[in-house]
Amino acid sequence: MSVALSWLSHKRQYVKRSTYAVYCNHVYSHLIPSFGQMTRITEREVQDFVDGELERGRSLKTVKDVLVVLKMVLRFWEKSGAGPAAKIDVVFPTKREKSQIQVLSVSSQKRLMGYVREHFSFRNLGILICLSSGLRIGEICALRWADVDLAAGVIRVCKTIQRIYIDGHTELIEDVPKTVSSIREIPLTRELGAYMRNLRKLVMADWYVVSGSPAPVEPRTYRAYFRNLMANLGLPPIRFHGLRHSFATRCIESRCDYKTVSSILGHSNISTTLNLYVHPDLEQKRRCIDAMVKLLK
Repeated sequence: MSVALSWLSHKRQYVKRSTYAVYCNHVYSHLIPSFGQMTRITEREVQDFVDGELERGRSLKTVKDVLVVLKMVLRFWEKSGAGPAAKIDVVFPTKREKSQIQVLSVSSQKRLMGYVREHFSFRNLGILICLSSGLRIGEICALRWADVDLAAGVIRVCKTIQRIYIDGHTELIEDVPKTVSSIREIPLTRELGAYMRNLRKLVMADWYVVSGSPAPVEPRTYRAYFRNLMANLGLPPIRFHGLRHSFATRCIESRCDYKTVSSILGHSNISTTLNLYVHPDLEQKRRCIDAMVKLLK
């Protein structure tokens, strides 16, 4: 599928490096292995690709993301004058098991926070930040002390760090978040503010919060640290992102309004928050209907 490589070369100058890296991954990991050097792709072949990927356990989101790239490649092929691209209208399964998000129980979260308080360090500070603000791991690793306004009591999220695969090698990049909604201010809890105020005396403004030095901690290194910590504490082996889910879940359980939770998390659409964290049980539905009936009376 040489046209995909031509498309990549064309696209590189118009997108962020992190986006280009995602495109590279989809082309080299999915499109070329599946379609090879084919210059004509039929709808049937694409449907077979989708069915095969899903049967192998690939997530529906990943398959759809790859299809988006494939359609861009085909449009590029058509616009280059090489001939009309095939119309792609893929059918997806109507029912697929919804993956469960990883969330700490209240008791496990209290135990983890208790350990962090008793063994406080720059790296453990990142865990407390996530459980108190819902920051993503890349945002935490990119956070500098200059981004923490202790007088105003807010964290300003404006950067993220990630390792990307690009042109046959990997590199660590620091960049602005992907969406405008991810650039946000989050209030500090009193506890978090007090801990950070004590550590602030030991560092320079342009140093990174989690490393406590001029160099950042890489997300994959921080994930490994967290994974080992959870194992040593005998706590459930959740991913670091599970701390963000736990923060959001505790907010919803505390009856915070959904729009505010969505804004704190940096979601571009409140529907993302609702789909992930809001699952009314039967009793909640009963109270809702009873309230409606009471209003009509």
